[in-house]
Amino acid sequence: MFERRPAPVDTRAPHGSTNAYLLSDGGSERVLVDPAARTDALDEATESGGVDHLAVTHAHPDHVGAAAHYAGSTGATVWAHAGFADRFERETGVVPDRLFRPGDELGASGVVVLDTPGHAPDHVAFLADGEAATGDLVFADGSVFVGAVDGDMRAYLSSLRRLATRDLDRLHPGHGRLHPGHGPPVENPRERLHALYAHRRDRERRVLAAVADGCSTVDAILDHAYDKDLSGVRDLAGQTVRAHLDKLLVDGRVDWDGAHAYPVED
Repeated sequence: MFERRPAPVDTRAPHGSTNAYLLSDGGSERVLVDPAARTDALDEATESGGVDHLAVTHAHPDHVGAAAHYAGSTGATVWAHAGFADRFERETGVVPDRLFRPGDELGASGVVVLDTPGHAPDHVAFLADGEAATGDLVFADGSVFVGAVDGDMRAYLSSLRRLATRDLDRLHPGHGRLHPGHGPPVENPRERLHALYAHRRDRERRVLAAVADGCSTVDAILDHAYDKDLSGVRDLAGQTVRAHLDKLLVDGRVDWDGAHAYPVED
């Protein structure tokens, strides 16, 4: 069961709010995921059903703003990614009670952790009964920001493939859904994951073509690779281009020094 409780937050993500979720897999233990801000609805939901565990998909501010409050008010066991416990504590102000690793179950909740880095290095998804709370891995509409400051495009593409292999719609017909950190649920997981993957690979091809055509700076590549108005989001698009260039450098397809990109010479 996935109960969604959106909370208004200061974010540039779509819909202007972050979804907190209460998860259970038919057992008696419930998990609170991504308490971004305190709301009356979330207060009521946590008080009426109780919360046994608290965890976040990643420790960006728009996903953890009320973690300290609900950790205190519910008495829940607070979990953090074993590889990023310091990051979690720094961003939430909460010392975790327990650490998880990919593949672990949170207590006896039936909720299992899936490693999904890319948008952030500590990013995970939470699986329960054919559904998944996916944080900023996938949205029902629009693309996810993967920027060079905190993101990794290679890891992001791998994470999309990893979740797609779960084949939630086929293995769990009628309730194989994804529950993003922002916006409505995704009713067709496989199709949406493939579309996001294809979008990212198409953007990569456009960035590579821009470099091949002589565009060496991020601004020049933006003008060449994007055919839409970037007003208000040009800085984010620039970080995305940098993430693509970082990947293409590792792939050996461009020379990129952080300021200028050039085609790889044969």
